[in-house]
Amino acid sequence: MNKRRIAEKPSRLADVTLVASPVAYSRCRTLCVRKEEPLTKKGGAVMSTSRTEAFSDGVFAIAATLLVLELKVPEVEPGGLADALLHNWPSYVTYVVSFLVIGIIWVNHHAVLERIRKVDRPLLFLNLVFLMAVALIPFPTALLADYLQTGHDERLAAAVYGGSMTLMGLTFGSIWAYAVFNSDLLREGVDRVRARRSLWIFAAGNPLYVLAIGASLLSATLALAIYALLALFYMFDVLPPLEQQGELKEGVRET
Repeated sequence: MNKRRIAEKPSRLADVTLVASPVAYSRCRTLCVRKEEPLTKKGGAVMSTSRTEAFSDGVFAIAATLLVLELKVPEVEPGGLADALLHNWPSYVTYVVSFLVIGIIWVNHHAVLERIRKVDRPLLFLNLVFLMAVALIPFPTALLADYLQTGHDERLAAAVYGGSMTLMGLTFGSIWAYAVFNSDLLREGVDRVRARRSLWIFAAGNPLYVLAIGASLLSATLALAIYALLALFYMFDVLPPLEQQGELKEGVRET
């Protein structure tokens, strides 16, 4: 029993020394929170992507929720509900298309930030302009739905809708382009050559949106169909795969 108590004393004494010694405690605290320290680079401060993702997710959620507010319950005489629901088909179709656009772009935004290990001030502002375009989507959605129902000026409304989609595509592409051309922002597991190649596919949707705007001058319904197909086009992941090997090696070096 005495030998066991004697053997336990050094470990307890070490624990007391660790807590009592400010130097030892500071050393331990530095090691424990090393991954939480703000990242810095030459030319300005940078930070992790967690706050950017959190703020962006909030904007996406609000924009998607605002879409459903445009779906109104029709007030009709008895027996007229079916005709009223059919008359309101533009509201339902534009809601589905815009919700798909927001949802798919949210998935792609997550994929982009997954390949970025830190964000700097210019990238934050690029992301802010992109979120402004996302938050704008409920307005052209309601505009197109209303004027498709009224039967006049629907072509202009479809062109405005396409303009907002083009703005969103350009601003979103600028985020990835900035990260690719500032490769120190990318994670080590991202192939830089494949990342540059992906910029061409990333930008392919923008001319198609311009084409849809041109089609809206002929038919607003045709333009809406093209917008729906473009949403499906962006469902495919064109980004370079994120290889975990480089990240694991970096984690081993840090420990």
